[in-house]
Amino acid sequence: MRDFLLIALFAFLGAVAAGLLGACVLWLIRRRSLTTSLAVVAAVAVTAMLAGTLAVARAMFLSRHDLTVVTMVVAMAAVVSLVVALLLGRWVVAGSRALTAAARSFGDGGHFAAPDGSINAELAALSRELASTSAKLATSRDRERALETSRRELVAWISHDLRTPLAGLRAMSEALEDGVAAEPERYLRQMRTEVERLNDMVGDLFELSRIHAGALALTPSRISMYDLVGDALAGADALAREHGVWLIGDRIEPVPVEVDGKEMSRVLSNLLVNAIRRTPSDGTVAVAAERSPDGVVVSVTDGCGGIPDEDLPRVFDTGWRGTHARTPPAGAGLGLAIVRGIVEAHRGQAAVRNVPGGCRFEVTLPLAEA
Repeated sequence: MRDFLLIALFAFLGAVAAGLLGACVLWLIRRRSLTTSLAVVAAVAVTAMLAGTLAVARAMFLSRHDLTVVTMVVAMAAVVSLVVALLLGRWVVAGSRALTAAARSFGDGGHFAAPDGSINAELAALSRELASTSAKLATSRDRERALETSRRELVAWISHDLRTPLAGLRAMSEALEDGVAAEPERYLRQMRTEVERLNDMVGDLFELSRIHAGALALTPSRISMYDLVGDALAGADALAREHGVWLIGDRIEPVPVEVDGKEMSRVLSNLLVNAIRRTPSDGTVAVAAERSPDGVVVSVTDGCGGIPDEDLPRVFDTGWRGTHARTPPAGAGLGLAIVRGIVEAHRGQAAVRNVPGGCRFEVTLPLAEA
């Protein structure tokens, strides 16, 4: 038993000496290629075995022939180990370089494409993560481009819409100042109308800026959807009569919701005003509020004739106003963007889809907790 313990001790000391030497070498070449590190690891394994074997052989007083045979066997094992380590290193390095080249094109603003050929599990996992990140960044870039385009269009449209009433106000004020206005009272009424338009546009811009800045402070309270929709219908009745549009609200369930009454009234008002202005005379605008598995769905259905399929994804974008002329009463194209912002602030969703003869805007809100 004592001899076996001594053999184990000598083998261990020899292996430790080779291991410490290999660790020092690995530390010195830590910034070199992985192929070199794998070759060192293989050499350390074989050297540890050889060092232990030589230490045991000397302690056992083996003959020179036996020691030569053992050394030859270890040397052959070392050659094979080094060759396998080099091949493995080259394979891993080739996969790493291919992944680096793919990641470089990804970093230059392109899309990541997984390198061809087989790579090990770790590099394959890294490749999948890079592909997933590339897809997310591509979606983010597309969204950013769409937002930038929307901002530019908004600036151009707002500039146009502000210039029109300002030019009218300037002309009417100069006519009143020069005393050439045939009907000063009519001019004053028109000036008040234009001022109200400007005030509404500035208010919409302020509301949208608060939404985009995340500064929209809500004061939620428990409200019946029946009362909320009823107030919105009463407020839009005069505009509907002026345009000759019929308002229908006969499918309103008294479902309780936890919302900011003022902000949600603005949502319904924007939807109703938009629907009334887009619906031809003697048309119908129908409002419904019904319980659904997702909460409460409030829908406003108009008779505008429908929205082109290519425009449906942009309906709630800032400044979108379709293909109609951008003249009064088209507005600044902020109403639906405000609708989406307020609804999402209430943890709800806003959507639109075409129906026979028009389109339907749907607002989904969570139910009030019992």
